[in-house]
Amino acid sequence: MEMAELEALLTPEGLRLLDDLPPVVSSDDVARTVSRLRAARHSPDLVSAVVGQARLRERGRSKFGAFAERMLFTRAGLEQATRLSIAARHAGRFRAAGITSVADLGCGIGGDALGFAALGLQVAAVDADEVTAAIAAYNLAPFGDLVSVRHARAEDVVDSGGGVSAEAVWLDPARRTAGHGETSRVRAEDYTPSLDWSFALAERIPAGIKLGPGFDRTAIPDDVEAQWISADGSTIELVLWSGRLAREGVRRAALVVHGETAHELTAGEDAADEPVRELGAFVHEPDGAIIRARLIGEVARSLEAGMLADGIAYLTSDAALTSPFVSSFRVREVLPFDPKQLGAALRARGIGVLEIKKRGVDVDPAALRPRLKLRGSESATLILTRIGGTRTAVLADRVS
Repeated sequence: MEMAELEALLTPEGLRLLDDLPPVVSSDDVARTVSRLRAARHSPDLVSAVVGQARLRERGRSKFGAFAERMLFTRAGLEQATRLSIAARHAGRFRAAGITSVADLGCGIGGDALGFAALGLQVAAVDADEVTAAIAAYNLAPFGDLVSVRHARAEDVVDSGGGVSAEAVWLDPARRTAGHGETSRVRAEDYTPSLDWSFALAERIPAGIKLGPGFDRTAIPDDVEAQWISADGSTIELVLWSGRLAREGVRRAALVVHGETAHELTAGEDAADEPVRELGAFVHEPDGAIIRARLIGEVARSLEAGMLADGIAYLTSDAALTSPFVSSFRVREVLPFDPKQLGAALRARGIGVLEIKKRGVDVDPAALRPRLKLRGSESATLILTRIGGTRTAVLADRVS
């Protein structure tokens, strides 16, 4: 979205037109809506802005639920925004630490600031992009004087001594190129504000720094808590917590969220893996946050399990145990890895619905599936991996 489109949208006519539109989901919906609005003699900028926002609101439901119906977005801002359920958990940590005001430096469209304000925290939000800051101001307007939004660089609102007019800061350094639509990732040394600046600020004031889950672990400062977060099966972010926002004795944490339910595993350091053992009655796949936090060993011990192979994130056990930190599968049998023999074995067992999982082998499940020529009414999970250096196909059933 460009400023001309935003200015056309932020008028009584524009907002009323947007709120009155029916859902715009498909390309056909877009074409019909554009034709109707142009026929009604609305300006091209307004039509583009209204239709674009209608589509983004539909997509925004996955992150913001019903709140998306009154929010504005840019495409890039929505993709990079923290989903509201996770933002609420971040805000809860600030409140639990006794913090009442936070500076949101790099607020984007206001996803995290929504969480802070909803818990009653005073929020000073800034963003370096003018359009994004204006959209954040609109999204946060219902909170009145509790929230202020400025168009500014994070570095410009921190004084020369490293101070800010808040008890703590939330930093979301830009990890992609500037823009409101298609963007691309940049190298860690090109984040804005820079990591050196962000880490230095976090040494002086309690801070939460949001980063991508694949961030280089060797670059994590020694004196922070590193918390990897997954939501509904996807590892979505790493947050570095400093000062009183970091928990005593915790340096590694994995927060696993499914819907409204959350489970967390914490440790003072990376956990040592359990030794490799032979394939047992169960195979367990650790959640991505557990893998990133290197807490697989802690989970293995709780399941009386060992590693299925060196360097591959599958566990195996004979104990009928599971955990919110893993997906568990009951082993049926080991089948031939060769696609032709494997397909014949699956058809002989009447398996027509197959979940394919793989680690440690160069196999494309989408390419493999049609070669198997599945047929039947039964369902199962196929786990493709390496055991003892040999490619192995394990037929299993998912454990609830």
